[in-house]
Amino acid sequence: MSLRLQIDEKLERTFRELAMKKFGFMKGSLSLAAEEAILNWIATVEKGRLAFEGDPVEAIDGLLAGIGEGSVGLQHKIGKAWSKRVLDDAPA
Repeated sequence: MSLRLQIDEKLERTFRELAMKKFGFMKGSLSLAAEEAILNWIATVEKGRLAFEGDPVEAIDGLLAGIGEGSVGLQHKIGKAWSKRVLDDAPA
């Protein structure tokens, strides 16, 4: 199966370089590295999902505390807050 995606040029260059260092300069090196990266990402996301304990409504309520806006403004703020939280929790 193939997967087409667009990523930052610098990220692609680094990925290619590290894939070749790890798997050698052979056909399929990028596929092996991509498969490993995707498996690691899936494991990380699933681990995070399973690790969450508590009431999701209370978690959302805490994120929304102190916001006194209409629904559209609230949606934008929720999106920004969620993105920031996801990026802050992302592995470096």
